Amino acid sequence: MAEWSLKYADARGEIRQQVAEAASEKELRERFTEQGFLVYSIKPRSSVMGMEIGGGSKKIDTEKFLIFNQQFVTLIRAGLPILKALDLLADRLTDKKLTGHIAAVREEVRGGALLSDAFAHQGVFPPIYVTSVLAGERSGALAEVLERFITYQKLSLSVRKKLLVSLLYPAVLIVLVIALIVFLITFVVPNFAELYKSMQAQLPTPTLILIAIGTTARNYVLLGFAFLVALIFALRAWWKTPKGEETMDRLLLKIPVAGDVWLKYQVAQFSRVMSTLLVGGIPLMQALDTAGSSLGTQVLKSVLQKASRLVREGQPLSGSLRQSGVFPGLALDMIEVGESTGALPAMLQSVADFYEEDVANRVAAALSLIEPVIMIFMGIFVAFVLISLYLPIFSLADTIRN
Repeated sequence: MAEWSLKYADARGEIRQQVAEAASEKELRERFTEQGFLVYSIKPRSSVMGMEIGGGSKKIDTEKFLIFNQQFVTLIRAGLPILKALDLLADRLTDKKLTGHIAAVREEVRGGALLSDAFAHQGVFPPIYVTSVLAGERSGALAEVLERFITYQKLSLSVRKKLLVSLLYPAVLIVLVIALIVFLITFVVPNFAELYKSMQAQLPTPTLILIAIGTTARNYVLLGFAFLVALIFALRAWWKTPKGEETMDRLLLKIPVAGDVWLKYQVAQFSRVMSTLLVGGIPLMQALDTAGSSLGTQVLKSVLQKASRLVREGQPLSGSLRQSGVFPGLALDMIEVGESTGALPAMLQSVADFYEEDVANRVAAALSLIEPVIMIFMGIFVAFVLISLYLPIFSLADTIRN
């Protein structure tokens, strides 16, 4: 049966929009007319799962978009029509970029487009959001579906913030250590080299090695910095290509500790998106496609594309994912139990909770070791520099005393 975009007035005269299935436009019109609705328009359903979803390169502020949705749900709960709610919010948003997109959505809805289509056409909103809005239109429970999306987004932001806060201190520490090393090598060491050259002192081997490194670094520090910046930009441009992204993802997954943590974080994201969509009434195949497009790793996207084809052929989700050899065994076992018991959304939620907690614990344990390792390395390096620089001074003092 085909899908149709339907615009009609209910018994109270309020304009409604809905996605409905029917063999023909005539059948759908007769069905809603018999129910006492005044049908304004019926159009063939345009797909919101094509390239236009998330296809844009621009991004929106996630936190401000979350605030918009909280206000949007409140207005809908208060009984305001969707168009009126969009009118109120489009003029009161503080984010100019988001304001422009919401205003464009409002104009499309005013022109008769469905809300899910209007959001999809912007190309900046997350696929899970567009699909959730579509589920709300189909079920007639838009507010409830958006509340589930808000809950998902809050949990996702909370996990992301915890990881960023955990990584902030080690990142600052590493930057300071690198700055100190560069200062010692390019400034302090060459000055000592000039001093020893004027004194024509006999220098030990460690001092000669350090001075050679320092003088070379001082002569080529600007060239090296320019080369480093160019290399970063080149790698970033290559990383954005599909082949480069997949190659970097595979290299990242092979790193002993970081690769395992990154994989579990992506599995947790996938499981939470799938759970949110399935609870919202989205079919398994559509939820699987949306979850795959929501992930940030090309490797798992490829895995989910292959799994989607196998599921279409009739294989279970757990078996399809198991053939990839990428997903953790525990996650696959839990998904298999969820499929066999008919509680797949709840089991996916448990998978997400378990791996998010595991990632947080692993990151905390790894970061607790990074600080002492950095301090030990820095202590050894500074000790080497000091000993190498002051050894000739001790030798000169012994010579003067003799």
